[in-house]
Amino acid sequence: MAFYVYMLASQRNGTLYIGSTDSLTKRMYEHRDKVRQGFTAKYGVDHLVWYEVFETREGAFRRERRMKKWNRAWKIELIERFNPGWRDLYETLL
Repeated sequence: MAFYVYMLASQRNGTLYIGSTDSLTKRMYEHRDKVRQGFTAKYGVDHLVWYEVFETREGAFRRERRMKKWNRAWKIELIERFNPGWRDLYETLL
């Protein structure tokens, strides 16, 4: 089983959100269809712009917690290195 840390954006250089899950395709469906009310639904944050795969839930959770403490510039730099065009990576999961 794989675990994921992921970053969503509302648009290029827009509002960012970091989360973790054990099913990235399911979680993306929930974000895109606004199944769960909250931050991402309120601010339209539903473009998958970065993700990382982990072997353990604990590893993913630790990475998520560390990244949430990062400043915005570090998060944008990570996205730019991994996905310079800020493509919505959701389609690559299907």
